[in-house]
Amino acid sequence: MAFDFDLFVIGAGSGGVRAARFAAGFGARVAVAESRYLGGTCVNVGCVPKKLLVYGAHVAEELEQARGFGWSLDGARFDWATLIGNKTREIQRLNGIYRNLLVNSGVTLLDGHARIVGAHEVEVNGQRYSAEHILVAVGGWPQVPDIPGKELAITSNEAFYLERLPRRVLVVGGGYIAVEFASIFHGLGAQTALLYRGERFLRGFDEAVRSHMEEELRKKGLDLPFTSDIAAIERQGDGSLLATLRDGRVLEADCVFYATGRRPMLDDLGLESAGVALDARGYIAVDDEYRTSVPSILAIGDVIGRVQLTPVALAEGMAVARRLFRPAEYRPVDYALIPTAVFSLPNIATVGLTEQQARERGHAVKVFESRFRPMKLTLTDCQERTLMKLVVDADSDRVLGCHMVGPEAGEIVQGLAVALKAGATKAVFDETLGIHPSAAEEFVTMRTPRAD
Repeated sequence: MAFDFDLFVIGAGSGGVRAARFAAGFGARVAVAESRYLGGTCVNVGCVPKKLLVYGAHVAEELEQARGFGWSLDGARFDWATLIGNKTREIQRLNGIYRNLLVNSGVTLLDGHARIVGAHEVEVNGQRYSAEHILVAVGGWPQVPDIPGKELAITSNEAFYLERLPRRVLVVGGGYIAVEFASIFHGLGAQTALLYRGERFLRGFDEAVRSHMEEELRKKGLDLPFTSDIAAIERQGDGSLLATLRDGRVLEADCVFYATGRRPMLDDLGLESAGVALDARGYIAVDDEYRTSVPSILAIGDVIGRVQLTPVALAEGMAVARRLFRPAEYRPVDYALIPTAVFSLPNIATVGLTEQQARERGHAVKVFESRFRPMKLTLTDCQERTLMKLVVDADSDRVLGCHMVGPEAGEIVQGLAVALKAGATKAVFDETLGIHPSAAEEFVTMRTPRAD
């Protein structure tokens, strides 16, 4: 059978664009359909704009610390509209880059909602296209619990386009997105509370990271009412919001921001008619080579619910392109030792096993842990402390996990991820000379394991 395309990609996010570009580079006839924005969540309402806002919030700390270095910055003020306007222009620039990347690669770009109508057929704007392979890379979408007044809340989708900075913000959630946005709003001057229904946020992170981060945020003046959840939201006559908690307490705010999870964006995608199966969590079920229950239809990225990170989607997209059109170069994605960062204030970065995971997997562990006030802060009144931690297998001496809370944690741990991927032992860390004076050198100068 002759197909219109060798590969039809639904979704122009990180994974979809990577798969499309490289498949086209391998000689395939490729089309991409996108109904919203080029670059997906990361470029438009995720990683990129979020980090730009984090940079903006961090400037406030820099200004405060500047006094210790002899700078007088009286009269400095912040303008939310300027930050948001500059952010939006940068995102529009990146949208254009993504469009050029696709078009210049020879990809046919279709602006519109794509719906699967068969194992080899997709419909966009009323027109049908056939393809030997269909790749679903539509990503996820934030969800708000079904409570009275849920329509009054916002998510990360709307936060980047607020006309003004709210004076009082309630952030709801305990994951990294909630912690990041709590840092952003608080850092830019909003009175901020981070509500979480559990006993402590950042479930799944190392316990030392979780407790240290809680301590640092409380020192900054962030309100952290854990074991709290909102039962209903209502708007008052003056436009402010009242959030009634499940324990009966009532909190007043100008903005309620939810970061309580994301769902796969499967709306009107046609999966049912094509016979594509979902897993128990509602994500698209795939095998080790990203094939769905319909072999000609594949899926990658957040929509399969594995590791929901941009670099992972990129790797999955590359793997699909190679397997289909350059099989000699195919290699499966290695999901072990994936480094990740939380761009909160302070930053968090981690790679490998937590101490708890290492023990649960049967490792006898040695733990090396250091907490210190960074050199940069010694001339200031800021009492923030950095945490660094190594989890080491006591028998093999191999470093199993690396964790950090502190400035530029992501930049530092990225390099250490290479070492862990290469199988570095604690002896290798000890034999590596540090860069002095730097915070990063602490990772190669920790010599004494924790007493327990």
